[in-house]
Amino acid sequence: MGGELIIGRGQGSAIGTLIERTTRYVHLIHLPHGWKAPQVRNALITQTAHIPPQLKKTLTWGQGRELILHEDIEALTGFRIYFCESHPPWQRGTNEHMNGLLRQYLPKGTDLSAHSAHDLREIARQLNQRPRLVLGDRTPSEAKRKCLTSPLTR
Repeated sequence: MGGELIIGRGQGSAIGTLIERTTRYVHLIHLPHGWKAPQVRNALITQTAHIPPQLKKTLTWGQGRELILHEDIEALTGFRIYFCESHPPWQRGTNEHMNGLLRQYLPKGTDLSAHSAHDLREIARQLNQRPRLVLGDRTPSEAKRKCLTSPLTR
C-alpha cells in the first residue's frame, strides 16, 4: 500500500489516504483530532484493523513527520513501513493519481474537517466502484475480491 496525507485549507485539517497498489483500492483515514504523529498513529491502527492481512504487508509513505511513530504502527497493524524520498513524485505514482481523483470530492483549499468518517467511507466506496483502465476496466472492488480469492494470497 501507499499512503500519505491530503492537507486542507491553512494546514488546519487533513485526511489520510491508503491505496493498495495492485487493486487501486482506496481507504480514507478520518483524522478529526488533528494530524500530528500520535493522531495519525492512532487513526491508522484503528482504521486499518479491518483490512485483510494479505493486503497489509507493506506501507510506503512520504517523509512527513506525521509517521515518526512508525514503529508503533508497524507493531500494532502488521504493516512493514517504508519511506519514499521526499521529492520524486514518480515514486508515488499511484498515490498522486488517486489524489487527483480525490480532489474531485475534496477540492484543494477547503476545510477537510467538514467531512465525517461516514462521508469519507462514501467517497471511498464511490472511488472503489469506478472502473479503471489500468485494471482492464474492472473496479478496485472487483480487483480486490479477485486478489483475496486468488490461490496466491491464501
